[in-house]
Amino acid sequence: MITRAELREIFANGIWKQNSSLAQTLGLCPLLAVTTTLVNGAMLSLATLLVTALSGFSVSCLRKFIPHEIRMPIFIMIAATLVTIVDQCMASWLSEIHNVLGIFIPLIITNCIVFARIEAFAAKNGPIQSFFDGISMGIGMLWTLVVLGGLRELLGSGTLFSGVESIIPSLSGLRVFGDDYPGAIFFVLPPGAFILLAFMIAAKNALSSRRSDVSVHPVESAARQAMDTSR
Repeated sequence: MITRAELREIFANGIWKQNSSLAQTLGLCPLLAVTTTLVNGAMLSLATLLVTALSGFSVSCLRKFIPHEIRMPIFIMIAATLVTIVDQCMASWLSEIHNVLGIFIPLIITNCIVFARIEAFAAKNGPIQSFFDGISMGIGMLWTLVVLGGLRELLGSGTLFSGVESIIPSLSGLRVFGDDYPGAIFFVLPPGAFILLAFMIAAKNALSSRRSDVSVHPVESAARQAMDTSR
């Protein structure tokens, strides 16, 4: 069984403290290549979430039966099987978005996030903990790619949710800045993605540092805030 405190710690690590994109900077290739739109980033993240959660659960269930010397080939085989299942399911039920994401769905197998969590967590913890660890890491990747993809799409094309009709036919994307917006192609290209990602990492570090200062020096921080307010 898993306690509420363990669950809270697992999700805090995956979503914020050990965020795969902003803290560990893993999986940057799909992060930079796919996040030209919000929808693309969200769908690849959801596919990765399924793989990390199910592979963590599977490895944890089998870890006592896997010889240490051959663990990596077996981990790769388990993850590759799950990636193939996810890829074929998307090809059957979400063919349009599958065609857009293309090779990046099969390439989930090479994503460092998957094997980092298998080796660092699933191979040493129980199935339930490993399952939720995979979900939390996937959610951390999901919100990061959604924000980055949304910013790139908004600044680069002036739209949001472009391509959502390929998933939900009754919906359509939004043109935020109007038809006369010329677009900033720089943000659609990899250099724009790198710069926006750098700002997101800096913002996360600043927020984490501020929260750390408040937790370590609560009295001093409260006094400082009171002085700032009085001014």
